[in-house]
Amino acid sequence: MNLHEFYIGKAFDAYEYFGAHITKDGVLFRVYAPCAEKIELIGEFNDWDGSEDEMIQDAQSGVFECVQEDAEPGMMYKYRIYQKDGIVLDRFDPYSFGSQVRPDTASIIVDLDQYHFSDSAWIKKRCKNYDLPVNIYEVHAGSWRKNEADEENGWYHYNELARQLIPYIKEMGYTHVEFLPLTEHPADCSWGYQASGYFCPTSRYGTAGELMEMVDLFHKEGIGVIMDFVPVHFISDTYALNKFDGTALYEYADEDKGYSEWGTCNFNYYRGEVRSFLQSSANFWMEKFHFDGIRMDAISNAIYWQGDSSKGINEGALDFIKCMNSGLQKLHPSVMLIAEDSTNFPKVTAPVEYDGLGFDYKWDMGWMNDTLDYFKIHPYDRKFHYHKLSFSMMYFYNEHYLLPFSHDEVVHGKATILQKMWGEYDLKFQQAKTLYTYMYTHPGKKLNFMGNEIGQFREWDEEKECDWMLLDYPKHQDFHRFIKDLNQIYINEPAFFNGDYNSANFRWIEVEAVEERVYIYERMCGEDHFIIVLNMSDEQYNDFEFGYDHYAVLHEVLSGERKEYGGYFDGSKADILAELTGYKWWKRKFKITIPALAAIIYKVEFLPEPKEIPLPMLDEASLDIDRKRFRTEHEIRAEHEN
Repeated sequence: MNLHEFYIGKAFDAYEYFGAHITKDGVLFRVYAPCAEKIELIGEFNDWDGSEDEMIQDAQSGVFECVQEDAEPGMMYKYRIYQKDGIVLDRFDPYSFGSQVRPDTASIIVDLDQYHFSDSAWIKKRCKNYDLPVNIYEVHAGSWRKNEADEENGWYHYNELARQLIPYIKEMGYTHVEFLPLTEHPADCSWGYQASGYFCPTSRYGTAGELMEMVDLFHKEGIGVIMDFVPVHFISDTYALNKFDGTALYEYADEDKGYSEWGTCNFNYYRGEVRSFLQSSANFWMEKFHFDGIRMDAISNAIYWQGDSSKGINEGALDFIKCMNSGLQKLHPSVMLIAEDSTNFPKVTAPVEYDGLGFDYKWDMGWMNDTLDYFKIHPYDRKFHYHKLSFSMMYFYNEHYLLPFSHDEVVHGKATILQKMWGEYDLKFQQAKTLYTYMYTHPGKKLNFMGNEIGQFREWDEEKECDWMLLDYPKHQDFHRFIKDLNQIYINEPAFFNGDYNSANFRWIEVEAVEERVYIYERMCGEDHFIIVLNMSDEQYNDFEFGYDHYAVLHEVLSGERKEYGGYFDGSKADILAELTGYKWWKRKFKITIPALAAIIYKVEFLPEPKEIPLPMLDEASLDIDRKRFRTEHEIRAEHEN
């Protein structure tokens, strides 16, 4: 690492310099604490007595270091920092690669070079996936399933979890797994969003080597791995970053800016050392652990002061985000950078060189909120909110959007996805199938939180595993099967992912059927076309008509109202032939049956256009009693054009 670049916020490899590094002479420790009076290294190697292991500062660099000959991998250590105000505190190493399990807080010496990846083929073919399916299964590592062998906490180690998750993810048709933050954190209830160790995998689920193995195992099975990353705030506990050297080193000195709505400390993006710390952390997880993407949490709280647009734009934060993303794009051009941003700030997914923030994808929080709000409304009243469901396509092409039903939507009294659906028990399942059909056929990449796919009624609790026993009940079995089949359609049909961000690959066919509360749209890629029909009313329409500009047959691909998914439709799937009608010249229309509160996916098979059109199909102005019974379309069109 270049120390000058570290000071000015340009370093991406600060972890190579700071922290505990194994050398031929022992372990070299370095820590940045420019305002400390004195620092001692304490640990198992010196019986936690640092009197003989005082760290030396190189001139006025702010960097303290020492070599400990008796230190070895696996040993615990801390920095004893003597502040200028006389207070002495034992601190966690900000660049530690390992930690004790909470509530203990010592850092642990780790050799990151012990594990050797075998995923070179995966890394070589990896890409941003703009024209490939991205179907993310969001997981909290501690509560997807509980390990009965761990009587105290019920946690699986990283590699053990992978061996259980992989077959399930493959069976269900997910392309990626996204983990809630795996950085070290003291409180289970924060789910990792209030971090203490930015270079340290949480010890709850094992070691750094086991985390590397987990990622490797996913890659061997063709599954991408994304991790949540929290670059906005950190815990206020005094053993970690808060006033690390006795001063506001990582946070703002002004308490109005220094503390967040969550009771944590906000990072000070105006300090180069903080920028280097954060962007080195992001790079660390990609470089050392081979993560395929990072989802950056609470970006709105970086864009605006305290996340409040009325307080103005935080220019230092914007500059940091651009610098970080630009550097990461160059270092890891195939890794996905994803923003969780609830604002309408422009060009979040535009490249930095075009004055964007440099993310690859942005969570579409507007789509998520509008959609879930709509499905809570009584079907009769939906006609008064008809365009709430179609509004997303008015702005969709402004960014590279990802559609999320995440952990945030199923906690803290918000109710689960299934609970949010209007109506009683059976109607909730019926509408949830329509909801997910809409989600998976709408342009944009997808994310679904664990438990949503089994129709969970209990809000997520980090202390309990998903309610897998629900799959003993028919309604939940049917819903689970439906999500699985819907996922398979999404990942196998290019029309639903290739050209997601090309407006030519989506069009509305019916978006004005307000009274009927019906929506019809088309997804297409090359010669592959699909028509999706949504009936948001509680009435069945037996002969719903809509026009189409091609002569074709519609083949039903998926409907949640089929018996195999808990519906009442039985028998063979209908093939619907376009009818020819006479207006100025002949047109095409379809007549379909749409069950109440249902969605149907049709695949379009184009037919050769008829060479001749029967006269009875033409209007009076087109009749020619002197001609024979049939006239060609070419003749009719030529006549009307003249």
